[in-house]
Amino acid sequence: MKVFTDGACLGNPGPGGWAYAKEGDRSRSGGAPRTTNQRMELTAVLRALEDLAGPIEIYSDSTYVVNCFNQKWYVGWMRKGWRNSKGDPVANRDLWEPLLDLYLKSPESYSFHWVKGHSGVAGNELVDELARSEAQKAAEN
Repeated sequence: MKVFTDGACLGNPGPGGWAYAKEGDRSRSGGAPRTTNQRMELTAVLRALEDLAGPIEIYSDSTYVVNCFNQKWYVGWMRKGWRNSKGDPVANRDLWEPLLDLYLKSPESYSFHWVKGHSGVAGNELVDELARSEAQKAAEN
């Protein structure tokens, strides 16, 4: 199944939103009052993997998310005690760990694909709209 994910932030950090949408079917979204765009991108993928049974093809405009899986950045992070290539602590570890726990239980069940944002891909446009709406709601509260 194809699942589109996105995160948005009004300021970085600032009020943020995340969303996922299963192609032609269900969607879910949420927000946070003070967060970052990267955290919202990760949250969208985490919620999708928590909610939906695989196999799943994730489509995201976040190279941060897609490259982590496709280039296996996480292997080095774990080997180095959750340090990145510069030796600094991995950002957003609190989201990466549960996401990787889900993924590593059945990595063959998931694939990650990058899509260019704001390029007319219907699923990406939908989750972008949902995530931005959630960020706006978070800003108003």
